[in-house]
Amino acid sequence: MKVAVASFIGTTIEWYDYLVFGLATVLVFNPLFFPTLDPLAGTLAGFATLAVAFLARPLGGLVFGHFGDRIGRKKMLVLSVVMMGLGTFAVGLLPTYEVIGIWAPVLLVALRFVQGFAVGGEWGGAVVMSMEHAPENRRTFYASFSQCGVPAGTFLSTGAFFLVTTLLPEDQLLSWGWRLPFLSSAILIVVGLYIRLRVTESPAFLDVQKRGDVIRVPAKELFVRHKKALLIGMLCMFSANTVFYLASTFFVSYGQTDLKLSRPLVLTALMTASALEVVTLPLFSVVADRTGAKKFLVTGCAALVVGAFPVFLLFDTGTAVGAFAAFLLALPVLHALVYGPVAGFIAQLFPSRVRYTGSSVAYHLGGAVTAAPVPIVATLLLEKFGSSWAIGVYVIVAALVCALVISWAPGPARRPAVPAGPGEPGRPGHAPDAGTAVSGLG
Repeated sequence: MKVAVASFIGTTIEWYDYLVFGLATVLVFNPLFFPTLDPLAGTLAGFATLAVAFLARPLGGLVFGHFGDRIGRKKMLVLSVVMMGLGTFAVGLLPTYEVIGIWAPVLLVALRFVQGFAVGGEWGGAVVMSMEHAPENRRTFYASFSQCGVPAGTFLSTGAFFLVTTLLPEDQLLSWGWRLPFLSSAILIVVGLYIRLRVTESPAFLDVQKRGDVIRVPAKELFVRHKKALLIGMLCMFSANTVFYLASTFFVSYGQTDLKLSRPLVLTALMTASALEVVTLPLFSVVADRTGAKKFLVTGCAALVVGAFPVFLLFDTGTAVGAFAAFLLALPVLHALVYGPVAGFIAQLFPSRVRYTGSSVAYHLGGAVTAAPVPIVATLLLEKFGSSWAIGVYVIVAALVCALVISWAPGPARRPAVPAGPGEPGRPGHAPDAGTAVSGLG
């Protein structure tokens, strides 16, 4: 449990750094870095800047995963938190377009790439560390602690911008106030390092080392022998990514611009929903451990089909009650159902000797395909049809595709026999290797 809690704290810090950029994009970056564009073009340019990180994340997952499967999970998690923190801090020091012209958005995009590369190494390592320290019958629950870092990071990043946008007048916010949430990352680097340096290495990785089973090029084995698992891992996040980026990014812009909701109201609703999701994610994962993650996730996709239109109907009322209800339905209920158990589901698709690489690449390639386009597609659908119903259809399609992909995953299978030396698979208290079979999914 100590490792799972440490993973939660570490991922919270990393996702704070990552998500604070998304909020800045919809709140302040347009006039600061894209002042020559009209409002719609500026919004799309900001969302495109967000999308750059999704291109960097699979590359980061591949590099961090390679070394995580070769020299250890812990070292890579320490490096990822330092890289993310420094990249975020540097954003807070950037000159704006008014000062250095076109170089301002260029540097902004470059630093967003650094953030994406770092988080590409974070998620897989944190999930794998939590799961490989867990009892076998609680792997989904332990892995979900890393998932809790996303809503916790959303809460902190939203809170940071809530404070600066509420306490500062607009001119001070745009001149220096927007930098504070980024510069505070310097403190978080210290906290993250302290947490990461105190955790112990994964017992499953130590077993791989002891058996001499470390692979020279994990990515080669991944793409040659685990193509089906990789494809399932990529697409099983479709529904979760769609609903999360709609709520955490698109709704913030749409609520203020189209529905004329106040900024503090939208941010408060997002913070409240994020705080509650920190609780519901592990609770749903406990149930998933008992029923099987595969069955639970398919049920969650069905719930998302039913709940897609109600979320938009509530938000489109343009009232405080409607906004809060929409966020509370979208994040701590619908998103948590399909996001909490998916970490353990993805990690168990791969054997431990390629698990860091497989989990990271699957998750982040899936993000590039299914998450990066979400705010852009939603903005274009709204512009094209003038109503949010088309975005609701988009959510339903994502949920149906996701359910089909998860159903395609193999069910529980017997593990291949391995020598049972001290501390090796099969001994009490050890989280055994998943081998080439998928366990605990069905």
